[in-house]
Amino acid sequence: MFNPFQVARTLRRIGLVGINQRNADYVLRYNQRKYYPRVDDKLLTKQLAIEHGLPVPELYAVVREEHEIEEVHAKLKERESFVVKPAHGPGGDGILVIVGRRGSKYRRSSGSLMTEEDFNHHLSNSLSGLFSLGGQPDKVLIEYCVQFDPIFDHVSYRGVPDVRIIVFQGYPVMAMIRLPTRQSDGKANLHQGAIGVGIDIPTGRTCRGVWGNEPVKEHPDTEHSIIGMDIPHWDELLLIAAKASAMCGLGYVGVDIVLDKTLGPMILELNARPGLAIQIANGNGLQHRLEAIEALPTLALEPEERAAFAKEHFATT
Repeated sequence: MFNPFQVARTLRRIGLVGINQRNADYVLRYNQRKYYPRVDDKLLTKQLAIEHGLPVPELYAVVREEHEIEEVHAKLKERESFVVKPAHGPGGDGILVIVGRRGSKYRRSSGSLMTEEDFNHHLSNSLSGLFSLGGQPDKVLIEYCVQFDPIFDHVSYRGVPDVRIIVFQGYPVMAMIRLPTRQSDGKANLHQGAIGVGIDIPTGRTCRGVWGNEPVKEHPDTEHSIIGMDIPHWDELLLIAAKASAMCGLGYVGVDIVLDKTLGPMILELNARPGLAIQIANGNGLQHRLEAIEALPTLALEPEERAAFAKEHFATT
C-alpha cells in the first residue's frame, strides 16, 4: 500500500530538492537579479566567456535587424555547417542546426532541406521574439556547429550531447550528460525526450540514466549501453564550470558544456534556474551537497580548489 509518510521520509533521507525549495533557498537567495542578463542573453554570455578566457563555439554572425537577414547568406557562403539560435531562447527553442548544403538549400540535422526563403522566415520569427523569453524582440546568433567527440557515436541520435554541471558557490555539486534521441529530434533537452545520464563527479564516469520517468541503461535508438562511459577531459570540465560560476556572478547556476572532437570542451550556455531532473539521473538529492558547501567556514578562492573539493566529497553512490 502507498504510504505517503514513508515516501516523504525517503525523499528527506536522499535530500531531494523540489522546485519551491530550489527557488526559495537557492535561486532567490544566491542569484542577484542584476546578474541574470549574463546568462539569459547568450550573446552576452559568449562575450563574457571570451573575456575570461573560457572556450566557446566561434561566433560567425549576429543578426539584430530585419534588413540584415539578406546579408547573412553571403557571410555564410563558405560555411557547410553552423547553428542558428535566438539570444534569449529558453530550453532549446528556436535553435536551427545546419549540417550541409545542396545547391542554394540548407540541410538540417534531421536530413530535410530548407530553402533560403524558409531560412529567412526562421530568422525573422526569431527577431520578432517568437522563441524568446516573454516574446520580446530578440537577436540571432550564428555560430560554429560542434562536432561531438566520437565516444558518443553510439549513444546519441542526430545531435550533440552536452554535459550539465550544477555549480553552487563556485563548487561543482552534481553533473549529468544529456543524450539526444529520436524523440527529442536530436536535441539534448530532457523535456523534449533526451536521456539524462548521471556522472560520478570523482571519476567522470556515467552511472545511471533516466528517460522521461523511466530508468534506462541503454540508448533507446542505438541500444548501446549508456553506463560506465568515461567523459573525456573531465577535470577540465569541472574547472570550466567552477570558473564560469565566478564569471557570471551567480551562486546557483547550471553550466552546459559540449565536447568537440578537435577543439575539446566549450561552454554552450548558462542557466540561472537549472532543472532538477539531474537528481533522478544521479539517484541522489542535491540538498546534502548544497548544505555541505553552506557549512564550510570559508569558500575556496581558486577554482582548482573548488573542483578538487567536489571530487573528494561528491561521489554518486
